Amino acid sequence: MPLPAPDTDRHVNPLLPGRQAARLLAAAVLVLAALATGCSPDPADADLRDRPGSISSARTPAAPGPDHAGPQDDSSTLDLVASSHTDPASPWVVVNKPNPLDPSGFEPELTTVRGYLVQPVLVDDLTALLAAAADDDVHLTLRSAYRSYDYQAEVYDGWVRQLGHERADQVSAHPGHSEHQTGLALDLGSSSRPECDFEACFADTTEGRWVAAHASDFGFLLRYTEQNTAVTGFAPEGWHVRYVGRELAAYMRNHEITTLEEVFDVPGGTDYP
Repeated sequence: MPLPAPDTDRHVNPLLPGRQAARLLAAAVLVLAALATGCSPDPADADLRDRPGSISSARTPAAPGPDHAGPQDDSSTLDLVASSHTDPASPWVVVNKPNPLDPSGFEPELTTVRGYLVQPVLVDDLTALLAAAADDDVHLTLRSAYRSYDYQAEVYDGWVRQLGHERADQVSAHPGHSEHQTGLALDLGSSSRPECDFEACFADTTEGRWVAAHASDFGFLLRYTEQNTAVTGFAPEGWHVRYVGRELAAYMRNHEITTLEEVFDVPGGTDYP
């Protein structure tokens, strides 16, 4: 004798045994709970407990709406050829010992922030960085920014006279090889311990620690660190920051990359050509 076809009707039948009765009982409990709280039950809730691999009967919280969403960060898909790393006017230009500026006497467009010359592209983010630090009761000063080819030659020669060529090459760039000539690099100072300006102890000041923690939020890299000396070719400088823009700074932070050389796969190191 053939078995009867399964009952596909969804009539209420208090005598139905097993699984269907359990579902109806669960639904009834929800209705009673809703009446007690003044809320309308969702019919889908009654089935959640019976589905294989389902969550508990508690509803999944809704995702936060736009008003509660954090900042959107799509830096993982950043187009790394969107801007040149060889054009001296580009905020992504790589300048180091084996990669001089071309032309070597390049002069960028410049404007003034707190009496120092910088490229206009970084003004808004630099202003925001200084203001954010001040909001945290950290008062940064500017100590150096744009340097021309000729001025960098004077700076480097001064270090040679003081330290000799070998040591000077660790702490100062040859003219034409300095990030300062791009107008994208800054040397920051400490208002709480000004004696640490241009010194290793800057990294341990209130200002130095704030810069290390927050500079990338505003598009600046702490360019020369103890960990990346072999790649950059320069001794650590906790005061030297380099502007690359917020997108690239976020990309590097998210991918735990600390040098432009590694991002763009270009030579670095301690030797000049």
